[in-house]
Amino acid sequence: MFRHTARVLATAVATALAATAVPAAAATPSTAAKSDPFYTYDSSTPLSSYAPGTVLKKRTLQYHIVGLPTPVKAIQLLYRTSDAQGRPAANVTTVVRSIKGDGSKAVSYQSFYDSLNPQDGPSRAIAGGVTLGGVITNTENLFLVPLLTQGYNVVIPDTEGQTADFAAGPEYATNTLDSIRASTTPEAGTGMNADTRVGLMGYSGGSIATNWAAALAPAYAPDVNKRLVGFAEGGLLVDPAHNLKYVDGSLVWSGVIPMAIIGVARSYGIDLKQYMNSYGQQVYRDLEHGSLLDALGHYPGLTWKKLAKPEYADPNSVTAFVEAVNKINLGSAATPTVPGFIAQGNGGVAEGTFGNPPGIGTGDGVMVAGDVRALARQYCATGNDSIAFHQYNLLSHVPVAAAWAPGAIGWLGDRFAGKPAPSDCGHIAPGNSVAPEQPTSVS
Repeated sequence: MFRHTARVLATAVATALAATAVPAAAATPSTAAKSDPFYTYDSSTPLSSYAPGTVLKKRTLQYHIVGLPTPVKAIQLLYRTSDAQGRPAANVTTVVRSIKGDGSKAVSYQSFYDSLNPQDGPSRAIAGGVTLGGVITNTENLFLVPLLTQGYNVVIPDTEGQTADFAAGPEYATNTLDSIRASTTPEAGTGMNADTRVGLMGYSGGSIATNWAAALAPAYAPDVNKRLVGFAEGGLLVDPAHNLKYVDGSLVWSGVIPMAIIGVARSYGIDLKQYMNSYGQQVYRDLEHGSLLDALGHYPGLTWKKLAKPEYADPNSVTAFVEAVNKINLGSAATPTVPGFIAQGNGGVAEGTFGNPPGIGTGDGVMVAGDVRALARQYCATGNDSIAFHQYNLLSHVPVAAAWAPGAIGWLGDRFAGKPAPSDCGHIAPGNSVAPEQPTSVS
């Protein structure tokens, strides 16, 4: 068993590090990945007739890293969930069983694959697909291996759903919570059950799913909420409208502006192209199925004004956009009832973001530090005093991930062990207002 674990660890680390060297030619998804029938719900029974979390299909395969099979077996499930508009949907999650055979504990790991292309989802990469956006998923094995070696079952949902609704937090939550439901049913055959305790973990895009899942669990999935030991996250998106203003003109991160526009429009069925100028519409088309790697550094200095028609130079003048971003503002969501571990960087100048907008301030290059502090303080003030918070003032978004992960895993381990959750409530510096945005005019 220990030799097996060491072999898995060596394989994962070596291939994850090599992932950054995957040639551009590998960015085209294979025909098999595109046409994989496993992802399609094709029964004559209406999807709406199934309860959220119902297993619709199941398969077992070898866990792949950068397209290479490893000795690890993975169980993939197609399950019933709900999209951002509350409509029935089918989604896929992956389960890697504990190497110790312990079905009593699991970590739901939410990936930061951040893509508008469904082919970049974690389940596709694990099944052997190789795309440019999938490289991100492969590098995350550095986080997953320690969880497996410590005896956790690991659940990896495709948080963005099958239409890749980037940044749609409520949909990320339902996909995550229903993934946990599906993974712990007898039909899943994962060795877990309705008593399995679960921890939530995710960084950056994965933190969107992690926090929204913790926030929505009491109302949407009380059966899951009672089994949650806590949520551990870092690099968090709180108020998307603030983030767009913060990264405006960034040398590296400005490409997330059109990605967010596309993701919000897609998830809520809004046509935002009508507010874009010809250049904005071209960028929209270029990134409509792109990943974070297609956006990072590709649009240095990009601003909202460069994308929008002159009459919409203020994003808040687009009422439909304001309504959409307010739906994905964590400041308006419920307070989680389980302990939380939150980390955030504030050295964004290192990643080419020099913005310091009034009322918003600085961040890690893409996420706004003041928003994260405000959310943590809000949780403390609304009944959850089991919030651990750490701000890395000198680190930007990417290096914070490496600093955050060991602490997150250790913090989750203590929650599973039943140790009292630490609290930084009363020691968190003031943050921003994360109240809903107000439209500046009707459009």
